[in-house]
Amino acid sequence: MATVSQWIEGARPRTLPNAIAPVVVGTGAACYLGEVVWWKAALALTVSMALIIGVNYANDYSDGIRGTDDDRVGPLRLVGSGAASPAAVKTAAFVALGIGAVAGIALSLTTAWWLLVIGAVCILGAWFYTGGSRPYGYAGYGEIAVFVFFGLVAVLGTQFTVAGRVDATGALCAVAIGCFSSAVLVVNNLRDIPTDTESGKITLAVRLGDRRTRILFTALLCLPFALTVALGATATWWALLALVAAPLAVVAVRPVLTGAQGRALIPSLATTGFAMLVWAVVTAVALGLH
Repeated sequence: MATVSQWIEGARPRTLPNAIAPVVVGTGAACYLGEVVWWKAALALTVSMALIIGVNYANDYSDGIRGTDDDRVGPLRLVGSGAASPAAVKTAAFVALGIGAVAGIALSLTTAWWLLVIGAVCILGAWFYTGGSRPYGYAGYGEIAVFVFFGLVAVLGTQFTVAGRVDATGALCAVAIGCFSSAVLVVNNLRDIPTDTESGKITLAVRLGDRRTRILFTALLCLPFALTVALGATATWWALLALVAAPLAVVAVRPVLTGAQGRALIPSLATTGFAMLVWAVVTAVALGLH
């Protein structure tokens, strides 16, 4: 049986910024509109964190039973390493996704019924990323899904549920967070190009190849800071304080541009997530205090 620390590692806590950042900046965008329902923001955070933990366990299960994780470079995989049974990890994924579903239903019933449809699509997207007979994560569409679900849907969904409407400021924040989140997946898949190629997992990084994947990662990290300038010009100049996250982006991109491989890319993954979280917190405060 897996230990508690192994279950925590299997949940991939380094990916939690992908869940926290969109809700934080979405709440800040709601504050910018002058209307905030804080308990709804807490529920939105519950949904986001439950979904990302659920998708991480679902990926662990699906990749594990396919043999994709037999020669894993990155963090511990419970099924692939034999630390936990496939059935146990699948159950953990369903429990996490179920918690997200319950919190999402509560938000939908108190906000707008059609959010139930979006929530259902998010849960299906979480499972079929690597699950099912034709997982879209194995066809190179993972980055698009992350951009949509943890960028556009998470940020604008939070702004809508908390404030009752969305605006262009929220949209700029959503695109920025979507770029950050996609960058996390891009560098993760860049690290795994050799093993994914061997196992038949055709990620976007495998399709693009090493050099173009590194260019894509760099572009995805640059765009949020261009959008920061746009936020400063259209919303509040205080938003420019989010440029404080730029040095972290530089630290994250340096190993990628210098040709780092394998485990040497893991710090880039963690630093990208931290840069996203810092950007989100500073931007949220700036929008709330405008």
